[in-house]
Amino acid sequence: MVLGDFNDLEVVREVDFGLYLTSDDGDLLLPRKYVEPGTQIGDVVRVFVYRDSEDRLIATNLEPFARVGQFAALTVRDVTPTGAFLDWGLEKDLLLPYRNQRRNLRPGERATVFVYLDDTSDRIVASAKWEWFLSPDPFPGKVGDAAELFVAEETDLGYKMLVDGTHQGLIFHNEVFKPLRLGDVHTGYIRAIRPDGKLDLSLQQLGYDEARAQADTLLEALRAAPEGRLPLGDKSLADDVYRRLGMSKKIFKKALGALYKQGLVELAPEHTQLRG
Repeated sequence: MVLGDFNDLEVVREVDFGLYLTSDDGDLLLPRKYVEPGTQIGDVVRVFVYRDSEDRLIATNLEPFARVGQFAALTVRDVTPTGAFLDWGLEKDLLLPYRNQRRNLRPGERATVFVYLDDTSDRIVASAKWEWFLSPDPFPGKVGDAAELFVAEETDLGYKMLVDGTHQGLIFHNEVFKPLRLGDVHTGYIRAIRPDGKLDLSLQQLGYDEARAQADTLLEALRAAPEGRLPLGDKSLADDVYRRLGMSKKIFKKALGALYKQGLVELAPEHTQLRG
């Protein structure tokens, strides 16, 4: 049986308040409210296993926001002398001990954490020092590659990102053209690999490929616009471009140029017209 993850366990007996499941670590309770109708003794059920407030093994069919070995952005429910307690989608909140915090937290705040099994106490706990749990190996990708980016932390320079769940990268503030929220996951691109192994990132494709991809987006928007006319042009404000198309003014101008070279659009300072 794996603590802090889903397990397939057999039902061995029924009591008024639930079902007992068998495992190598002894029997554990699946409370009545989590029992699927029609479940019988001898059935094998898929359950998440953790410890209740009295440190007893207990099962649930609820899906936690994170399992052991995963990163997540979780909300602080309460702060006590023991540490901060985080909402991770289960009845018992997840402990973030003071020793694992980077700073004092308040209820309602969100924090990026890594969930792990503490070897000493055999309890599932969180650590806000998530960088400690990244891969020590060199990043296996190359500049220009697409990657899954998890928004981990905002800094003075920009946003720290978890890259494919294994490495750390940064998107500078001047490269961000849409709201980013802690815990959001976006597709991004490797802009540079630094000597220390950290990564510079972008939310948009690089160079010509980036312009070509956004040209397709712009072309779709023009085809969907009334009479093929979009109220955006070379002189439009960057905020207006982003609000309508979700791209920066710089990329918009590259996309316009690509469509113009193909003879697909007519350009004006304040609008763009799709050619018939």
